[in-house]
Amino acid sequence: MEVDQKHIELKDMNVITDDRDKKGQCPFAGTIGDKCEMENVMKANGHLEDLKKSLLINEMSALVNGESTSPESKDKDVKEKVEDAAKSNVEDVVVIPETMFTIKISPPGTDAFDLQVSSSELVQEIHQVLMDREDTCHRTCFTLQLEGVILDNFAELKTVEGLKEGCVLKVVEEPYTVREARIHVRHVRDLIKSLDSSDAYNGVDCQSMTFINTIIGDEESRKGSNVEAVDCTPPSYIMPKSKERPLVPLLPSKVENKGPPCMKMVTMSGWNPPPGPRKLHGDLLYLYVVTVDGGAYHITASTRGFYVNQSTLDVFNPKPSELKHLSHSLVELLGKLSPTFRKNFAQLLKKRSQRHPFERVPTPFQTFSWLAPSTEHSVDTIRAEDAFSSRLGYEEHIPGQTRDWNEETMTTRELPRKQLPERLLRERAIFKVHSDFVMAAARGAVAVIDGNVMAINPGEESKFLLKIITENSNSEVLTKLLLVNFQNNDLHGVKAYCNADVEGLYTLGTVVVDYRGYRITAQSIIPGILEREQEESVIYGSIDFGKTVVSSEKYTELLTKSAQHLKVLPHKVINSQEDEVEIYSSIECKGIRGNDGRHYILDLLRTFPTDANFWPVENDNFPEDVKALGFPRAHRHKLCRLRPELVESFIEHRYMMFIRYAASLLMQEQQKNQTNNKEKEDQNEQTESKTEKKEEGQVNGECTPQQMTVENGEQNAMKADLPITKDTILEQENTLKTLAATKDTIGENHKDIIKKAAQFAGSLSNTEFDIRFNPDIYSDGVLHAHQGTEQFEKERKIIIDAAHFLLGIQIPTFVRECQEHTIAPLDGATLTEMLHQRGINMRYLGSIADIVKNAALLTYLYKLLISELITRAAKHLYKTYMQGVGMVNLAAAKTQFLNCYLSSFANPVPAKTDEEMNGHGKKKNKKKKNRAIPTIAYDNNAWTNLTPSDLWANIKTEIKEYFHFELEGCEDRDAMLQNHQIQKVTLLREFSRRMGLQLLIREYVFDGKQKATFTEDDILNVFPLPKHINPVASDAYNFYQSGQARIQQGLYHDATELIQESLNLFTNVYGPMHSEIGTCMRTLAKLHYINAEIPEALDMQEKAVMISERCNGLDHPTTMTEYMHLALYCFASNQVTNALKLMYRARYLAMLVFGEDHPEFSQIDSNIGLVLHAVGEYDLSIKFLQSALCNSILFHGASSLKAALGYHLLARVQSCKGNFRGALKNEKGAYQIYKQHYGETHEKTKESSECLRYLTHQAVTLQKTMNEIKKAGPRAAMQPFNITPPSFASVLETIDMINGIFRIPFTVRAVPKGATAKNNQTENQKEKQTENVEKVKEKTEVKETSEVKEGEDNATVEDNVKEDGSLDKEDEEPSSPASSGSPASPISDIVSDDSATR
Repeated sequence: MEVDQKHIELKDMNVITDDRDKKGQCPFAGTIGDKCEMENVMKANGHLEDLKKSLLINEMSALVNGESTSPESKDKDVKEKVEDAAKSNVEDVVVIPETMFTIKISPPGTDAFDLQVSSSELVQEIHQVLMDREDTCHRTCFTLQLEGVILDNFAELKTVEGLKEGCVLKVVEEPYTVREARIHVRHVRDLIKSLDSSDAYNGVDCQSMTFINTIIGDEESRKGSNVEAVDCTPPSYIMPKSKERPLVPLLPSKVENKGPPCMKMVTMSGWNPPPGPRKLHGDLLYLYVVTVDGGAYHITASTRGFYVNQSTLDVFNPKPSELKHLSHSLVELLGKLSPTFRKNFAQLLKKRSQRHPFERVPTPFQTFSWLAPSTEHSVDTIRAEDAFSSRLGYEEHIPGQTRDWNEETMTTRELPRKQLPERLLRERAIFKVHSDFVMAAARGAVAVIDGNVMAINPGEESKFLLKIITENSNSEVLTKLLLVNFQNNDLHGVKAYCNADVEGLYTLGTVVVDYRGYRITAQSIIPGILEREQEESVIYGSIDFGKTVVSSEKYTELLTKSAQHLKVLPHKVINSQEDEVEIYSSIECKGIRGNDGRHYILDLLRTFPTDANFWPVENDNFPEDVKALGFPRAHRHKLCRLRPELVESFIEHRYMMFIRYAASLLMQEQQKNQTNNKEKEDQNEQTESKTEKKEEGQVNGECTPQQMTVENGEQNAMKADLPITKDTILEQENTLKTLAATKDTIGENHKDIIKKAAQFAGSLSNTEFDIRFNPDIYSDGVLHAHQGTEQFEKERKIIIDAAHFLLGIQIPTFVRECQEHTIAPLDGATLTEMLHQRGINMRYLGSIADIVKNAALLTYLYKLLISELITRAAKHLYKTYMQGVGMVNLAAAKTQFLNCYLSSFANPVPAKTDEEMNGHGKKKNKKKKNRAIPTIAYDNNAWTNLTPSDLWANIKTEIKEYFHFELEGCEDRDAMLQNHQIQKVTLLREFSRRMGLQLLIREYVFDGKQKATFTEDDILNVFPLPKHINPVASDAYNFYQSGQARIQQGLYHDATELIQESLNLFTNVYGPMHSEIGTCMRTLAKLHYINAEIPEALDMQEKAVMISERCNGLDHPTTMTEYMHLALYCFASNQVTNALKLMYRARYLAMLVFGEDHPEFSQIDSNIGLVLHAVGEYDLSIKFLQSALCNSILFHGASSLKAALGYHLLARVQSCKGNFRGALKNEKGAYQIYKQHYGETHEKTKESSECLRYLTHQAVTLQKTMNEIKKAGPRAAMQPFNITPPSFASVLETIDMINGIFRIPFTVRAVPKGATAKNNQTENQKEKQTENVEKVKEKTEVKETSEVKEGEDNATVEDNVKEDGSLDKEDEEPSSPASSGSPASPISDIVSDDSATR
């Protein structure tokens, strides 16, 4: 039933639409309920307990009792969280029984309908269904009643007495209040504007665009395609080697984007508010409406509903008119007044219901589009009222109240978290309040910078100051650059302490916002902080850089727990009174006890250790290899800190060294003990026989695996560059524990072993592994109590070692992963994310560029690094030029900068401002035509003198000074970009996304010499870009990790259950729209596809595409990946046209974002070529496969297995076309590579050799036929040459193989019960599967060379693949008599779809 389907899709939103609860008001009322497009202001004001019930998970199918999260066990829990999740069993999940039953809903004015519900759902979810149905969506003020009893909106259905199968719930209209009337009017406006995309382009109300339904069309196009009717011709800009990079296709035009016009005007009447006498008659407010038919009406909103009064624009007469049409709904009243409204509104609702729910649900954070069409600015009085009403407190859903962000944030963090439902409630509340705070911070930052908010100290000059003590003197340096890094580091510190989540220790809500070249930090306010002096407020830390240091017992207790989690070393400092004070954080950290009794911690900019590579100090013993790279080097500021990811990786690395070394010493000690025992046993004639047998093995020289490890123990321990994983750490740790617990006691040597291992790993303690960091070790002005001691030097050396680890291990590992194609960043955002995941700061970009500069297989990475260096340098300069520019000149200043940055026009002249804005007449303009652009007195005029040569010279200097990289050729910008093959459109996209610019979507001519590229009209908007912490759904993440572990083990059924549960938990924490949910859906779609559930895979992947488009962006690399996955599933369901559209879309986005010279194009073009091969478009297929082959040779090497696969695929298509000579040439290339890698006796080499013989035979036959025709003359008749196109299944299996999915026969997956004779064989097959999976993991080339035999079952798994990518012969089904009796054709799966001809 359609109603049920919508209910299922929307039930996770849990939108709170009714706040009529008589018990009181929640301290954070209205901040927890999810936001919906049908009600932007409706929130709950009920009790905390009611809000808790509204937040409880209702679709959850399992409850897992969580362990205690007390502070004492927190550090251990965090460390073992992933491992415990991976080891958890599906049997541990307790399933909650749910009862499904059908009830009848009876709304007023329409027919009753049936609705299937679950016993665990909330009454509120039925409200949401009614808000989404066409015939009831215009109602907002109602209750649900069962036999006259009003149902509690936050009650579960199973708790409603008397509710059972077949019961009738009546929708009863309730009296309006002023608030309810305003909400109703706003809701009607939203319904009328529901098809308008202007809010999505303008970045309003968390709306964003998705084009997946525009790309793949309607339902008719999804029913499967007739191969003969498929339109395969791609646009010219999609073809390989195309130089076109159009921007217009990025936003496909939607048919009937806007709905039919319903109203000309709906606004508040000028007769508001109702006078006193009319309030006593129930008047709430007055409306003025103008219909499309031309009628103008004054409408009264009363407690009973809406009716037409007798007022005019000049005369106030609130009495009802003769045809008052009293209606409880404004929509019903307008329908009675205007037939056109009734007709058009019905059409609008029908179109609205056809849209996918994911197109209407708001995102948790605003996503901006850097390109947008020029939209018509229509009259919208409701929008105008919102724009000019007081929204600074952003309490629009609670009129008259200002939200206390600090109280809301702290209250949510104090919620209980022992059990799973409690943790879900807490995490969801935290996420909701945080997302609201981020949006409020962004709006507040815009208001502050635009000058719409008065400062607390309006008499002072507006400056952003930061006091930093320099190295050479005690003078104060006030730099904006320092402020930017201060805010970044402080945000990292807030994130770290939030993740530590120590009970009783609070951090401020913090958001950093970039807007118009400024950076604003928005923080919640500590209660009472503005009522006291700073000296009186701070009870921990220092406010004067170490001169005065205070502490307290409570903060000592709290920070001891956080220091253990953050690996901060407690240390003693000496204040100005020469007293020793022990602190557990950096010295700038301040502890303040608010008036609410909570203990707050702030100024966390130095939470993590100093990056010693950018802090040159005399007599520091830096390794020679570090000095060879030019480190340590001075930076322009002294706030360089290591990232938290690097700290974690470094500690894991040192712990691995500690475990390896200790294990090797223990095993050596054990070997000595065994040798001594052996000698004693040889002297004893009463030795047992079992002991003699054990000794015999050692006498004969046999060596056990443990003994082999002992011999190379120290050597292995010294290998610092070995890959570190949690599995290897756990394995070595278990070995150490096992050996330490043996009966052969080691005695005092045990302590010596631990001491040696601790010294080897650089531990601060001689008795245990202890790696922690003193954050103040390089802080100027801080006097340590133990300065000059051996312990102090140890602390300094650990920081130097961590910096060395970044240069010596992390950066080479990143480069190696890129070279091995384990990762392949596509744009600046993905490059930044990958570097940050490995703890590499962006200031190392120049060093990485120097490393990969001459790497033949990493040209794409070098190009990306150069592009990122240019973009970041331009960003630094842009902020300098844009700060201080007046509002009247913003568009002109941004246009001038873009023209100097990217336009080939030699001398772009700044456009003049409007004459009327500056108050100059024509005569005055003639006199001042040679003057610079007139600006306000305090305006920044530097941008008016900016030229392309000056800008690019400054870019080169900025790259040299900040990143220590020499960018050559900036004098000739176009030649330099051409030399590095950097696209100007790529630089434009990167720069616009970083600066929050929104440009008009049109085709920009960058190489024009006669005219500037950009004009003022091209700058549409400037958006704020917030940076913030991301609250984590811990339980959902653990379920997802456990599901991933099941996938690695081949337990796909268990993995599906776990990933589905993870999806449910993510949805109930984040809502239905979040990037993590998209990742879950993509994994679920792949599992459905593996299990041959194609429709389910299509549905799930389509949702994943929508989420990625709306949350990540239309041109984000993740969105391209989602397109390719959906294209695969479309092709599997015979939707060939849609598959090609999606692949073309993915290729277009990749070309726009980076260009064709990227490793990802090898896979994209291979997929496109194979699909075109399947539909018989051989010429197009050859072009794309040739492009894929060129990319494989360029980035994998001419003799790589990837190139061999490209040769083979190209030979397949050429053979189908009849070009046997070309096919023979390409297959020879594949044969030579296979022979080089595997030798002549390998199966792959033999198969390629057979293909060569087959192609040679075909080529000879064709040539003989042509010679005979030539001899016979014009009358010769050529016999038809039978070339059969490949089968659909054959092409699909090859596409699966390219995308990392492998097929095996069905008999391996499911062995019939009772088949005893086959059981042992099946067990052996499973063992082989496990071994083959490990080979797949070790050698990624497997999916480059694997081939799938036709005629096997279509069951799909990722196991049972040999190292060369082929299937095990033992695992294949026996050939049928027909096939075994037929002559074998090496390429029969290419030229024939009849398996009997093999």
